[in-house]
Amino acid sequence: MRLSEQDIINAICLNIAERKQIHPTQVEVELMWDEDHGFSAEVHAEGRSQILIAANMLEAIERYLLKEQNIRVFRDQIQLVLEDEIVADFG
Repeated sequence: MRLSEQDIINAICLNIAERKQIHPTQVEVELMWDEDHGFSAEVHAEGRSQILIAANMLEAIERYLLKEQNIRVFRDQIQLVLEDEIVADFG
């Protein structure tokens, strides 16, 4: 199965919002990839910016699949892939 880039962004927004106890619409996410550092995401919330590494992104995706789609997937079963956009394959 596959999550689109928008699904990954939604997963990160929900995860950060839950951690910071804010509304998901108060979180902005930009996904990134580069040859040296791999996958990451820049997150803006509450006037602050932070960078999430791939492990943090996978955690957010894992929680999103369980909470929003009732699918139990472990982090090591999720693979971030760069195509036309960043997607997550799992299952």
